[in-house]
Amino acid sequence: MKILKIFLLIVISLFLVILITIGGVYYYYIGRHPADNKKYPHYIGYLDPETTVSKDGFTLCEEKKPKYTHHGAPKRAYRINKKEFDKNIKSKYQNKGYTDYGYLNFRFIINCTGETGMFETIQMNMDMQEKQLQPEMVKHLFELTSASENWNIIKYKEEPVDYYMYVSYKIENGEITEILP
Repeated sequence: MKILKIFLLIVISLFLVILITIGGVYYYYIGRHPADNKKYPHYIGYLDPETTVSKDGFTLCEEKKPKYTHHGAPKRAYRINKKEFDKNIKSKYQNKGYTDYGYLNFRFIINCTGETGMFETIQMNMDMQEKQLQPEMVKHLFELTSASENWNIIKYKEEPVDYYMYVSYKIENGEITEILP
């Protein structure tokens, strides 16, 4: 009786493995919805070099898309760690009479040599609606964020790679109250 239970358990397990494998193969080759590459030529999160801001001479090391997306790199991206990044930014930030409330978000790429570029800036009020913040403050935070001294070179299979990063500043009365992620 015990041998029969073990045999049935093995047969059921094998059946499930085979069923899952067949389902995966079917989905991969037949069941997926086709992407409209003409309408959507780029992947989600693509930063267009024509519409983003970069320092002169910034180039990607690879033509393929960057290895790590926004949620995959942050812990390893900071030169020392996130706490030191926060401390560094807050110590260098100077409120020159700014009174803004809102969020300032930077999405960008760090290339394989540790240089930053292809910045996209999103400015919002506290209700997450687009709003222009004071240009001098945005420029100041851009300069602090884009400093290569803040960022690590990340490797994939022992080779330095390009990767995405984002930084969001919560601003209250012109002061940085929180830095995310």
